[in-house]
Amino acid sequence: MEKRQLGQTGIEMSVLGLGTVKFGRNEGVKYPESFDIPDDAALADLLSIAKDLGINTLDTAPAYGTSEERLGGLLKGQREDWVIVGKAGEEFEGGESAYHFTPEHFEMSLARSLKRLDTDYIDVLLLHSDGNDLENLSDEIIATLQDFKKRGLVRAIGASTKTAEGGIRALEHMDTVMAMYTQGYTDEKPVLDYAAQHGKGVLLKKVLSSGHDRNVAEALKFGLSHPGVTSAIVGTITPAHLKANAESSLISFPFSPPGRGPG
Repeated sequence: MEKRQLGQTGIEMSVLGLGTVKFGRNEGVKYPESFDIPDDAALADLLSIAKDLGINTLDTAPAYGTSEERLGGLLKGQREDWVIVGKAGEEFEGGESAYHFTPEHFEMSLARSLKRLDTDYIDVLLLHSDGNDLENLSDEIIATLQDFKKRGLVRAIGASTKTAEGGIRALEHMDTVMAMYTQGYTDEKPVLDYAAQHGKGVLLKKVLSSGHDRNVAEALKFGLSHPGVTSAIVGTITPAHLKANAESSLISFPFSPPGRGPG
């Protein structure tokens, strides 16, 4: 599978990343069908298949239930094989999300994530979004994330955003954004354009519209064809779906866009 560099960070990521919300949470999610959380053996098999397919990128968050803790155990002895994308700012408790965008909460959240993941660094740390991107991306919060990077606790920083204005602000001061961009939703295309023009990275979320888009190949082709995009994060706990997604990424994008070489 092709790998692309995340902006100018030097981090090489597979064009298809594996989202892990289903590793630890099955309530308050927007998927079309309910599901049971797999046991450790099933997740170990899934991660082994992902690695064999060339996937090296995993997306997790404190708000994903027990996802971080489970990954901490599952990745023992193979931490260097994976690029871990983590987040801070959202907590999910009692069936509801709560958002906390303060330096103190971010310090606590990062320390907790490092402990849960059993690692001394996270590759990419993103600010969660509650929709108020410009308000949440304050100078104070950006400085906090920049400090994490200086201290070697994270390798790259950015924000998961829901607005073009927020995404561009994040890229003006940090390394990357996680944005939504599909054939049916292009409001955040200016963010991808800005990234391509300024050497920043973009991770795509909800590429398949939370499982509602069944044409995987077409969806991945659309997203990965933009020169600003590094990787598309797609969550699954089903080996057959994982293999099909990986195959679709190869079919959808069998060559590098201008200016990019294969990883």
